[in-house]
Amino acid sequence: MTTAATAPPQQMPAFDREAFEHLLGSLSMPAWALERRRAAFEAFSNLALPDRRDENWMRTDLRLFKPKAWGLRPAAARSQDIPQGLLAPESSPGGPSPDSFFDDPNGGQPDAAIAGRFSSLDGHVVREELDPEIARQGVLFGSADRLLAEHGSLIEPHWFSVIDSQRDWFSSLHGAFHRASALLYVPAGVKIAAPLHVSAAISDGGVDTSHVLVVLGEGAEATLLTETAGGGAAGSAGGFHCGGTEIVVGKAALLRMVNLQNWNSGVWHFARQKAVVQENGRLQWTLGALGSRLSQVAQDVALVGRHANAQVNGVMFTEGRQHLVYNTLQHHEAPSCKSDLLYKGALQDRSRLVWRGMIKVDKAAQKTDGYQRNDNLMLSEHSRADSIPGLEIEADDVRCTHGATSGRVDAEQIFYAQARGLSADEAARLVVAGFFQQVFDRITIASVREALARAIGSRIRRIS
Repeated sequence: MTTAATAPPQQMPAFDREAFEHLLGSLSMPAWALERRRAAFEAFSNLALPDRRDENWMRTDLRLFKPKAWGLRPAAARSQDIPQGLLAPESSPGGPSPDSFFDDPNGGQPDAAIAGRFSSLDGHVVREELDPEIARQGVLFGSADRLLAEHGSLIEPHWFSVIDSQRDWFSSLHGAFHRASALLYVPAGVKIAAPLHVSAAISDGGVDTSHVLVVLGEGAEATLLTETAGGGAAGSAGGFHCGGTEIVVGKAALLRMVNLQNWNSGVWHFARQKAVVQENGRLQWTLGALGSRLSQVAQDVALVGRHANAQVNGVMFTEGRQHLVYNTLQHHEAPSCKSDLLYKGALQDRSRLVWRGMIKVDKAAQKTDGYQRNDNLMLSEHSRADSIPGLEIEADDVRCTHGATSGRVDAEQIFYAQARGLSADEAARLVVAGFFQQVFDRITIASVREALARAIGSRIRRIS
C-alpha cells in the first residue's frame, strides 16, 4: 500500500492527442489559429526525434531526453514562487523597484522605466501590464491568446509565418502545444522609448512551450527584453522548454531585441528563433546563454528588403556538464544588406559549446556585406568548444568574411594579475571580463551589459 510519504509525484499528461484536444478545448482562439495548431500536431504525430544525420543535430546527444516524461502542467499544479529574472527583477527589500528597468550600480536613478510586462509560470500567464499611454497609440502587448481573440485579422498574416512549425519534432510540438505566449505589435510610426519585458519561468520539473511574436510596422521603434528562469538543478526533476520566437521588422523600423536563456542546470532547452528584416529595417539582436542542461537553438535572420541591417550579439558561459548548441543563419535575400554577427563563449569545468554559423547569399543579393565571428575561451582543460563557420554564396558582388578562435587562458595574464595583489578567482574574472568586452561594447542597452557581466562574473571560479 502506498503511503503519502512514498507516493509518486502526480504525472503530467504526455504530449498526445488526448492532451492536445484538451488544450484546444481550453482556448478561445480564432478558427484559423486553431487550424494552424492542428496542422502542427498532425506533423508532430508523424515525426521522430531528430538524429545525428541532420547536420544541425549531429553534435547533440538526445539519448537521455525522454519525451514521454513531459507534458503540460495543469494550473492547479503551479508553484506560487516565481523565479526572479536578471533583466527586470521584481522588487525586494533593498532591491530595485518593480517599475524600474535596472538600478544604477552606483546608487543613482534607474536608467529607464519598463513600458510593459508579461510573465508566465509553467505555461500559465501570471502577469500582464502595459503603459496606458502606449496602449492609446495602438500598441498591442501581452497574452497572445487574448490578443488573437481581440485582433485576429491584424495578427493573422504574421502568426507562425516566420518559423516553420512542421520542420522537426520539437518545432511541431511547439506549434501544436504552445501556451502562455506573448505578442508585441507596434503600429507604423510609433516609437516606444522604454523597454518591454517578457519572462517565462518554470518550477522544478515544469514545462514551458511559450511563443513570442514581435511585429514592428513601418518606421516603428521598440526594445523588447525576453528571458527565461527557473527549473530544477542537475540531478533534480529539471524542466523542459520547447519554444519559438518570430520577429518581423518593417520598413525603416528599429528593434532592439534581447533573449536571455538562464534556466537552471537541469532544464532541457529547445528553441527556434527567426527574424525577418524588411527594407531599411534595423535589428540589434542580443542573445545570452547561461543556463540549461542541454540547449539546441536555431537563430536565423533573413534580410528580405534592400539596405536591411542586422547586428547579432551572442554571450555564452557554460559550467559543470552543460552542453549548448547554437546554429545561426544570416540569410541575405535582397541586395545591399548588411549582417554582422559576433558570438563569444567562455567555458569551465567539463562543459561544451557548439556554434555552427552560416552566411547564405542568394543570387539576387548583390552588394551584400556579411560578417560572422565566434571566439571561445576555455577556462578548464576538460572543456570543449566547436566552432563551424560557413559561407554559401550565389551572388558575385559581395563582401563576406568569417572567423573563429578557441583557446586557453594565457597563464602570463593570470600571473601578471596575481603579482599585483589579485586572488586567483579575481584574476580569472578580470581575464574573462576583458574577453567579453568586445561584444559588450556592441550592446547599446547599458543595463543589459551590466546584468550579463554580473551574471557571468558570479559564476567564474579559478582557472584550472
